Amino acid sequence: MSNEREITVGAESHYLEKQSDPSNNQFAFSYTITLTNSGQVAAQLRTRRWLITDGNDQVEEVIGEGVVGEFPYLKPGESYQYSSGAMLDTPTGTMEGSYQMMTDSGDEFEASIPMFALIKPDQLH
Repeated sequence: MSNEREITVGAESHYLEKQSDPSNNQFAFSYTITLTNSGQVAAQLRTRRWLITDGNDQVEEVIGEGVVGEFPYLKPGESYQYSSGAMLDTPTGTMEGSYQMMTDSGDEFEASIPMFALIKPDQLH
């Protein structure tokens, strides 16, 4: 079965200066995720699993149902985009994970979320 079930995931992140408080080690980030059904069968997002790693290599695992209260259903070729946020104790970190998807016939498969960086702009060297 070549690429019958395939969800492509793209991510973009931004530092939120107004919602951050560096003096209290609170660094806020927003991220926008785009899911595209690049396979040949429709699928619905059921659950998510995130691994959020801060600059001290502290990992927080977040598991939950849906995304932003929704369970997007994607037919082949369709995309879905949403934005959310994360709070770190350090000015840099990463996020990665996966979405559990289900086809109309009840087959479950995983859509991998590639690692992306959360970086306060002045942290770049």
